[in-house]
Amino acid sequence: MEILILGHMKRLNSMEDKFRFSAKDIALIGAMIAVIEVCKAVLSFMPNVELTTFWLIMFTLYFGRKVIAVVPAFILVEGIIYGMNTWWIMYLYIWPLLVLLTWLFRKEDSALFWAIFSGIFGLCFGALCSITYFFIGFSSGGIAAGFNTAFPWWIAGIMWDMIHCVGNFVLMLVLYKPIRNVMKRF
Repeated sequence: MEILILGHMKRLNSMEDKFRFSAKDIALIGAMIAVIEVCKAVLSFMPNVELTTFWLIMFTLYFGRKVIAVVPAFILVEGIIYGMNTWWIMYLYIWPLLVLLTWLFRKEDSALFWAIFSGIFGLCFGALCSITYFFIGFSSGGIAAGFNTAFPWWIAGIMWDMIHCVGNFVLMLVLYKPIRNVMKRF
């Protein structure tokens, strides 16, 4: 019986080691969050043109599991800076979804693929955000109220989603190869 327990504990320790971050990892995670926040601030004068999608994709491709700590910390920082409202709830599932989808396609190495991927993500951003409004409507009047709340909200923002799509596509197409080459050195 003791052998099984010791063997089981060994497996647990190896699992803990996989999710343990060194001081260097923590510094890197902080730097990734800082890069995203600085880029957001620099591009804030252009509506729906952002590098958050770009950086989360690149960080997922090159730093793997460390992004698991970046996303919640980034979302928390966003809430602290801008205040927490319905948009913040949206971030709780939108950015982890981007990381998950990126992880699934991580073997791809084409700038065009990632440009199309991030463009589609930008185009779908409003639809993904409207999920929160569906539940707000649903909670006060059922499924019909959910659709009546979410659908108009999404439709009203489609123009902004198109700008988001084009911005994501162009930024990824232009920046993917140079940033990839720099990141490969690390």
